[in-house]
Amino acid sequence: MHNISALPVVGEFEGAPVHRITLRSAGGAVAQVLTWGAVIADLRVPCPDGRLQNVVLGFENFADYPPHSPYFGAVVGRYANRISGGGFTLNGVRHDLAVNEGPATCLHGGPEGFARRIWNVTELTAESVTLGLQSPDGDQGFPGDLDVRCRYTLCDRTTLRVAFQARTMAPTVVNLAQHAYFNLDGSPDLSGHHLQVFADTYTPVDADDIPTGALADVTGTRFDLRQPRPVFDPDRPTRLDHNFVLSDLPGVDGLRHAARLSAGDMALDVHTTKPGVQVYDGNKLNLAVPGHDRAHYGPRAGICLETQFFPDSPHQPCFPSAVLNPGETYAHTTDYSFSGLP
Repeated sequence: MHNISALPVVGEFEGAPVHRITLRSAGGAVAQVLTWGAVIADLRVPCPDGRLQNVVLGFENFADYPPHSPYFGAVVGRYANRISGGGFTLNGVRHDLAVNEGPATCLHGGPEGFARRIWNVTELTAESVTLGLQSPDGDQGFPGDLDVRCRYTLCDRTTLRVAFQARTMAPTVVNLAQHAYFNLDGSPDLSGHHLQVFADTYTPVDADDIPTGALADVTGTRFDLRQPRPVFDPDRPTRLDHNFVLSDLPGVDGLRHAARLSAGDMALDVHTTKPGVQVYDGNKLNLAVPGHDRAHYGPRAGICLETQFFPDSPHQPCFPSAVLNPGETYAHTTDYSFSGLP
């Protein structure tokens, strides 16, 4: 464990101190990371006019996170997104999971998932931090002792690189994701934002937001985001909380180009090693406490672009497998790159 005695303490969670880490890039970006939930609490990038623009939702005070945060900036796991049926069967063995959505859905690893844990600082430089977590066998019902690492790096001019690794002592399922809510211009909602997702198909869901198992063509549907479209039209509001099957468009460093979000003179490009991206438009947001700069976070104040395996893949044999076996390494890298900069 890295010596974190010099890091600011911003609060406590279940009797343990919560520390804040500040990262800075050569291009002038600044990120604030919490050891609770491995949360990206603040990310500010330089604008063409020289000011720093905050591009993620979050709270000024840590005390607001545990009771109010809808996974703001957190690492979600052991399985990001949804697993239906109250559990899954792996190698003939049934594993009952902790349920936290509806009568039988485990969402983002359960009620006490990785987003509500204190992570350890294992490496720290001016531009990067590596956080570690030990998840024991049976944690929220998942099998296998799991060792997890999350490395945040501010690299290039203004790129936040998120790199996950995990190893297990017994067969299990693993699906980690960064759950930042992005807002590129500080406006109250996303009405000025446009989104492009590089996906020809998506995974339709039932009334409980569980994939049906089909891969549906986006052509002629509201899910056709292959060209930039408004995220939110106040005159025709539609809910967006769906997984898109990414095309193999070449990106940077061997990562596929997943999505592009833009607002005004700012753009965010997402590149990833994962096969899917869950797009959630924040339609359920309506927080009782203020966020950054005393802002009220109402419906569609921010959008999530969660790179991941597909939801409910333990029940869908046609989906890419999220099974991790002993001797294997789970590896997942996503770059969030901002442009339109000076």
